[in-house]
Amino acid sequence: MIAWNSRPLPELPGHSPELVLFDTALRRTVPVTPGPEAGLYVCGITPYDATHMGHAATYVAFDLLNRQWRDAGHTVNYVQNVTDIDDPLLERANATGVDWTILAKEQTQLFREDMEALNVLAPRSYIGAVESIEWIVPVVEDLLERGIAYRVPGTGQEPDGDVYFSVDAAAAMPADGSDAWWLGQVSNLTPEQMMPVFAERGGDPERPGKRNPLDALLWRVARPGEPQWPGGALGDGRPGWHIECSVIARRFLPAPFTVQAGGSDLVFPHHEMSAGHAWACSGEPLAEHYAHAGMVGLDGEKMSKSLGNLVLVSKLRAEGVDPAAIRLTLAGHHYRSDWFWTAGDLARSEERLSRYRQALALTDVQAAEDLLSRFRLCLADDLNAPAALAAADEWAARLPLSEPAASAGSGADLAAAAFDALLGITLR
Repeated sequence: MIAWNSRPLPELPGHSPELVLFDTALRRTVPVTPGPEAGLYVCGITPYDATHMGHAATYVAFDLLNRQWRDAGHTVNYVQNVTDIDDPLLERANATGVDWTILAKEQTQLFREDMEALNVLAPRSYIGAVESIEWIVPVVEDLLERGIAYRVPGTGQEPDGDVYFSVDAAAAMPADGSDAWWLGQVSNLTPEQMMPVFAERGGDPERPGKRNPLDALLWRVARPGEPQWPGGALGDGRPGWHIECSVIARRFLPAPFTVQAGGSDLVFPHHEMSAGHAWACSGEPLAEHYAHAGMVGLDGEKMSKSLGNLVLVSKLRAEGVDPAAIRLTLAGHHYRSDWFWTAGDLARSEERLSRYRQALALTDVQAAEDLLSRFRLCLADDLNAPAALAAADEWAARLPLSEPAASAGSGADLAAAAFDALLGITLR
């Protein structure tokens, strides 16, 4: 699958310090030391409602991580998937009378256009679930053969043969040292806490025949009227959700790679199960660190498809909103915080963007160098973009009063490059 086009990163003098990042699994900030190449996997969209502000906030958040790493001197291998076959996509297609393949292609293309407009760096590998099925089948066959997966018998409503991942069998695999996976390793939830979340986020704890209510679907055997693919010994069907990301990540990134990222709604069950699948397949951890972005609501309410209150990047762009102002609004909230999108917040970002652009022509080299240094320190501290923008506010407020006319504008190139390379905000 083809990703989108990225703008070239401006070159900056010097380098950022190494990153300290909040690790969800460890529940604290930790130094992240990726070595020459950093591996980043950010879970992609299910393409039927792209791109709402929850999506945008997540991808802008971890675009900051990508940029910070690059400025620190690392090469970044960034991988993202597209869940272009899943129950929610099929449900939306049926509800709207649109062929599911057309809906997926249209929404994926819209997402690409939104990411390009928001100046999000494109992944090196952009992989669809459908194109990964041929890689998933032998992995599930192997898990089944080794007893870490099992078939569930049919009921009156479900056919025989759906394949499930055994969380207990995976956790019982022999391990050397701290590499073992256990249920709760990523989320820090107890099984009792997991049950309602599992049911809410695509799981089926009450499915008859499962060995553990928290076992996750690996392969859904064919049903009449549903898309299906050859599954070898598994029988025709389609993959479950979590195995998709585990297989794609293991194929395109080293084990373990540096950071597994996504929205906080993916901590459990998605990232928990993906980590379990990777451990069961290879005996190695999926990732060294887990990082998650907060949720975005609208005017004091949860933003959701069911409520019909999604704010879409494409709609704002169609209304003439500068994508840099959208990105600035997103960056104005710390990536780990839950917050609400408001029209007033966007209006303040538009005013802020205008001030920055006016100040650009007034800055000298020293002021630009100081700004660059502060950007780097803020972003190295758990991607603290709001602190970086507060530094930019101070920079913009000082310039008209303090810059001598003879030196005005001499630092404009450096300041513009700092905003672009580190924050992804285009001032020119």
